[in-house]
Amino acid sequence: MKLSKNFTNPLAANNPVIVQILGICSALAVTVKMEPALVMGLSVTFVCAFSNLIMSLLRNGVPSRIRIIVQLVVIATLVIVVDQFLRAYMYDVSKQLSVYVGLIITNCIVMGRVEAFALGNKPWDAFVDGVANGLGYAFILVLVAFFRELFGSGELFGIEILGDWYTPNALMLFPPMALIIIGCIIWVHRTINKDLQEK
Repeated sequence: MKLSKNFTNPLAANNPVIVQILGICSALAVTVKMEPALVMGLSVTFVCAFSNLIMSLLRNGVPSRIRIIVQLVVIATLVIVVDQFLRAYMYDVSKQLSVYVGLIITNCIVMGRVEAFALGNKPWDAFVDGVANGLGYAFILVLVAFFRELFGSGELFGIEILGDWYTPNALMLFPPMALIIIGCIIWVHRTINKDLQEK
């Protein structure tokens, strides 16, 4: 029951982006199209899950005075693996993501879950927590990208959806629109949760 709650909680009730307001910078930068948003979300999920797992396995053997350094080394190694994989197999997407793959190292969601959860819990619990928080982040990125690509270019994953009758709204392609969409999602999320709590 606890494991199930640890998995579902970050996906909705305690989403890292819309509740904890973490990872906003990359959400603004990589959500113009669905494909880079999805790849970025999955990349963060991979790094978050395996950094949690590794740090949970090492938690009793790492002196507290150097734990931050060890965390950074683990996370940076995983980010390099992701970056090299994207360069080898998804080069076009890698170019679109640019420096933001490297900046996963400084993503507050990854560092926060290692520090707050992985260092105090068993490896499997930590892994599940990392997957859940990564997927919660990915869900918001894909949701924002859905609206931006659909209304900004009339396409989804580069496939024309709205047709010739629709005039694309170029404003949707600017970073401030991502912030506005995230703000709307936060508003809807808090309204729904408030109604549920009142019931």
